[in-house]
Amino acid sequence: MVDEPVRTTGTLLHFIEGTMVHAGSHVHEKSHPLHTHSFFELALVTGGEGVHHSLAGRQHVAAGDLILLRPGVWHEYVDCRALEVYNCCFSADLVQRELAWTREDPLLGYLLWTGPFSAQRRGILSTHLDPAAFTEGVEHLDGLRRLRNEPLSRHRGDIVGRLSLYLSCVARTVAERDDLRGQTHPAVLDAMRMMEADPARQWMLADLANSLHLAPGYLVRLFKSATGLPPMAYLNRHRVELAADRLLHTDLPISRIGESVGWPDQNYFARRFRSHYGLSASVYRQRFNSDPRHLKPAANPPVHSSAQ
Repeated sequence: MVDEPVRTTGTLLHFIEGTMVHAGSHVHEKSHPLHTHSFFELALVTGGEGVHHSLAGRQHVAAGDLILLRPGVWHEYVDCRALEVYNCCFSADLVQRELAWTREDPLLGYLLWTGPFSAQRRGILSTHLDPAAFTEGVEHLDGLRRLRNEPLSRHRGDIVGRLSLYLSCVARTVAERDDLRGQTHPAVLDAMRMMEADPARQWMLADLANSLHLAPGYLVRLFKSATGLPPMAYLNRHRVELAADRLLHTDLPISRIGESVGWPDQNYFARRFRSHYGLSASVYRQRFNSDPRHLKPAANPPVHSSAQ
């Protein structure tokens, strides 16, 4: 990716410092190798054809197909015949800060937060844009591409605004396919924030429901209606994604990483990680971050022994 704000370390793709959003088009012949990345990616196929291989299996893709991948998901393209992919990549920090409001939005919240975790998707969500949505999406991608060399200090609002328009375009298509209805209950959003803020805590459903002044069964029904998952299953999805990030970006021992995300039992952590990513934690770290210079010492995350 010459002259792009994306760098490769081993088979990990990451932004150079100061990058929030990037849009760029690439043509793949035969294959594009297995890799993962530290940012969100929306890959829109604009021409040709090929096979997308990921945790979700093998999927034939052609013009109009779109795949969203959360950070840490591995994938590759094979059997490509002039496969043209228009990538839109944006940092996880951007989602947590400037786009934090999307969690409250029923369409964007599903696209970025809950949809990729529901229905055993494991961080991947795919759809197909009809001709009108495809044209609109490419227009927004072109707008982001034109902003790529503009100073962030003067064009932050333009970049976030254009990205929001693109995400909304995609979210409407996903909402029609998955038949989303109504707002997400505020208790679900509060529960998500509470668990994500303290993943190492040994959460129990009864304690979580009590904190929200709800009956446990009612909280489960609300959560499953919004995400397709009960609260503890959603927490497990968050924990495994957080563990993957720490495997790639810190030098913490694997045993310490499991403990830091709430799984002090290393055998249980190993089973959870392999079940989600299809690889052991050690193989995942070795395969996707082969350059130890990219690892940086991490402050010890807090570990809680019990719910409070």
